[in-house]
Amino acid sequence: MAEKIILPAEVKVCATCSYWDGDRHVDAEMKVVVVADECEGECLVTACCKSALSDVRGNDACIWEDLEPDAPTIKGDPSEA
Repeated sequence: MAEKIILPAEVKVCATCSYWDGDRHVDAEMKVVVVADECEGECLVTACCKSALSDVRGNDACIWEDLEPDAPTIKGDPSEA
């Protein structure tokens, strides 16, 4: 079995971006993303291969999007009107 690296979901690396198409497991309960050691995948925005651990916090061209699901909307909420 390959070594695993576990990252908090709030860390902005390619493995935690919804535009990164690599092999990963998202644990919603623990709020972590699990990827294989030295895993790579395709960035769907730039169409190039990126390491799962590519730090995108300083990259203004990246349109990184969190894997967290959108907050559910409450039907009948007066603020939606």
